[in-house]
Amino acid sequence: MPRYAIGIEYDGTEFLGWQTQHQEPTVQSVLERALAFVADEKVEAVCAGRTDTGVHARGQVAHFDCAAERREYSWLMGVNSRLPASVALRWARPVRDDFHARYAARSRAYRYRILRRATRPALDSRHATWVREPLDVPALRAAIPALIGEHDFTSFRTVACQSRSPVRDLRRIDVREDGEFLDLEFEANAFLHHMIRNLVGSLLVVARGVQPPDWIGRVLAARDRTIAGPTAPAQGLTFLAARYPTEWGLPPEHTL
Repeated sequence: MPRYAIGIEYDGTEFLGWQTQHQEPTVQSVLERALAFVADEKVEAVCAGRTDTGVHARGQVAHFDCAAERREYSWLMGVNSRLPASVALRWARPVRDDFHARYAARSRAYRYRILRRATRPALDSRHATWVREPLDVPALRAAIPALIGEHDFTSFRTVACQSRSPVRDLRRIDVREDGEFLDLEFEANAFLHHMIRNLVGSLLVVARGVQPPDWIGRVLAARDRTIAGPTAPAQGLTFLAARYPTEWGLPPEHTL
């Protein structure tokens, strides 16, 4: 049976996360219904990384199997015509039947966006976390090196995390300032449940001057979620891309 890989973007504000569940709506459920309409059969989509309620994606990748053979144009036009305005298919292409959106991915990248200003936002309220007080960005940058590399990130995962191992390889955290915006971009082989939001919450503790930069390293070493900072809000987080070896022939933004 043919297998297809697809790229999806979505505004997660109105969704209860990616994964289909008893409650609606979820991104997976609306996507599978749209795919099934075009394929004229039931379709199950497997994604590269599940996102939580309120979290967005610019470069989510998924795969699905179906007997129907369609051109990329047909998948794009047909599926997008059946999706809500907050979800869009960006590309679609056939892949080998051993491709797996989750297990074949070698890294995943996310951005956490913070809006720094005294008054609450209107236009950016769905896609950035508002912080009204000044932030010490040099202190935040000084805290980051302790997190880079392969570590046990128990201190930064939710107690509900189902991953067998808390060890992850955090390859980079880039900090970019653009006017009122402060963007933190994370890339790792994979992330634990709430890991990025918990890292951001702790980095903000440092940026607000509550703790010194070396506190982050002590929290990491403690392997104790209770001593880390709070979980940052969901709306600031966007899944930028899952990345794969060149052998899979995916678009450049998804290729290592």
